[in-house]
Amino acid sequence: MGPQIWHTGATRYINNWEPDAPVESPSGLNAPSEARGVAMTEEDIADSVAAFAKAAADAKRLGFDTVEIHGAHGYLIDQFFWSGTNLRTDRYGGPTIKERSRFAGEIISAVREAVGPDFPIIMRVSQWKQQDFSVRLAETPAEMETWLLPLVEAGVDILHVSQRRFWEPEFPEIDGESGLNGAGWAKKVTGAATIAVGSVGLDNDVTASAFVGKGSTTASIDHLIDRMDRNEFDLIAVGRALLTDPNWVAKVENGDHAELKGFDPATLSELA
Repeated sequence: MGPQIWHTGATRYINNWEPDAPVESPSGLNAPSEARGVAMTEEDIADSVAAFAKAAADAKRLGFDTVEIHGAHGYLIDQFFWSGTNLRTDRYGGPTIKERSRFAGEIISAVREAVGPDFPIIMRVSQWKQQDFSVRLAETPAEMETWLLPLVEAGVDILHVSQRRFWEPEFPEIDGESGLNGAGWAKKVTGAATIAVGSVGLDNDVTASAFVGKGSTTASIDHLIDRMDRNEFDLIAVGRALLTDPNWVAKVENGDHAELKGFDPATLSELA
């Protein structure tokens, strides 16, 4: 078990009050042309890197088995990755995804130093953003390699590659509509272990159900198992299905697929 460590960046709303801590992001943007908060100084960046490292060290001290650094979905680290929100002209910006990954690389290096060589570090990444589902940070496998391989070299053990639908191919122009998904390609270009995620066992994605208060019915996991058997990826993350059906893993392990339940949005109300 491990905590997910993150900084929300400019996704944090400013309403009719000024928060004690400023809303920070690479360039004071939540999305292209959507100003929010302030651009981080290099001192702010150094403070954030140190805070990630301290949080990871605290997690290890408290007995957790791993940590996951959240670098996906349009939050702070992802805002550095994304050219639409990172307009910096210093060493934390630039025209390439490799240049814009410096902040993430510094976080991973600091976390690795804080937790030691034998403590697993997971990094969550995504092409899509909550601000724009169509965004792609890497248009080719080569670009994906320049983005992710330096993070693995900095200390990431497992890449958690978020998709809204795990079965969708990442680069269909290369290997077709049944080609590797994001986790599959991340594993191929980096050699790291990967986690696949996205509508596992359900018939629609999170934006069409949980985000709008709607449910989901079950969907076959046979295709998922086939991909696992082909070693396309190493692990699977389950979200909504597990919230409604806490025995989901045991049912799958025992082959009781017919007993799996869909997602009920009322489940979330119990967490509120």
